[in-house]
Amino acid sequence: MTEVPIQWLKNHHAFENPKSKLAAELFPPGLPQQIRRIHSEIPGYRMSPLKSLPRLAKRIGVGGIWVKDESARLSLNSFKVLGGAYAIYQKLLQRGGFSDKEMSLRDLLHLEGGRREKLGHPTFATATDGNHGTGVAWAASKMGFPSVIYVHSLTTQDRIRGIERQGGRVVVVDGNYDDAVRQASLDAQKNGWEVISDTSWEGYEDVPKWIMQGYATMFVEAQEQFAAQGIQRPTHLLVQAGVGSLAAAAIGFYSVLFEDNVPLSMVVEPTEAACLYESMRIGDGKPHSITGELDTIMAGLACGDPNPLAWETLYNCADFFAKCPDYVAAKGMRVYSVPLAEDQFIVSGESGAVTLGALMYMMEYEGARELREAMGLNQESQVLLINSEGNTSPDEFRSVVWEGSLPVPEDFKIHVKEDED
Repeated sequence: MTEVPIQWLKNHHAFENPKSKLAAELFPPGLPQQIRRIHSEIPGYRMSPLKSLPRLAKRIGVGGIWVKDESARLSLNSFKVLGGAYAIYQKLLQRGGFSDKEMSLRDLLHLEGGRREKLGHPTFATATDGNHGTGVAWAASKMGFPSVIYVHSLTTQDRIRGIERQGGRVVVVDGNYDDAVRQASLDAQKNGWEVISDTSWEGYEDVPKWIMQGYATMFVEAQEQFAAQGIQRPTHLLVQAGVGSLAAAAIGFYSVLFEDNVPLSMVVEPTEAACLYESMRIGDGKPHSITGELDTIMAGLACGDPNPLAWETLYNCADFFAKCPDYVAAKGMRVYSVPLAEDQFIVSGESGAVTLGALMYMMEYEGARELREAMGLNQESQVLLINSEGNTSPDEFRSVVWEGSLPVPEDFKIHVKEDED
């Protein structure tokens, strides 16, 4: 039986308007802007574009589709470097006993002599499906330190080579992403390495918090870009999720910034790796893991263990949870790469495109009528999506966009009228 394009749950707890203690801690007034200033010291920094798809928005019946395009971030094709670089910066301040007032990121990039010796000789380690490890390897290398990056056995050679190009030593672990996380932690403890993980566990919370804070730069930029368009804020926010750190950062940021008028939000996961959806389905307010191969084309989202820190924010603030099969992400990739006339072209990888595919089905698929009505999606809606990665796995990208792999099943094709583009 063909899998439906979107399954969803309403988070009734979030609609009772509880506050996220973590979001308030991570994004107090002024700190996101300070983090953005820190990132601006990275050589080559510039804002990633906020792209508009007005023709597609009109066709599917929303007021605007806005895409924060992270495929342009620092030539690394992903937003992940924002979290990794900020976490490494904070860890080095901690090791050297410095404050951010006496040691800027620019200072760290050129540190010599006794002050350099105070940092010691750390090796940074992490587990990844590709993008996070590339960002950590790049940031560690820029600051003059080695890195060891753990990947699972299904990681593509394109992603592995991308990590190695940034100076990371790659270790392949049998099993899935969560097995790589555990092995990286064990080896780091044995070797005295510093772990830069975007998920938390008991006794390990500072670094994942720093990583989520680092992602705030995207949304500070986005708000400046919205203001230039005369838009105060997005009305809706769709964010993809693996362990949930990006989704929690996005939704947490907006829940603090617009406390009394928060955008409606949805967390979107692959059907084969929907640990947050499953946690919401169980409904006891706790994060729950799923097991199995987590076999999805959305490699950056193939996670079975939720980040417990991220779950605190998502349970309190995320309005809806959804899961989609791989063909929805593949459709999103193709739509981004072949836009309607006047819409902007976007290169989006498998994990970056699933929210666009989900939005299109929410608006055009008859089986999603109840969902779009529950979310209040209409011609007044201004929807923010995050293209979290570009073409980070060229073989997979060409397979989908050139060869047409993972086609939309016949039962779920949206047939175009003759007078439409």
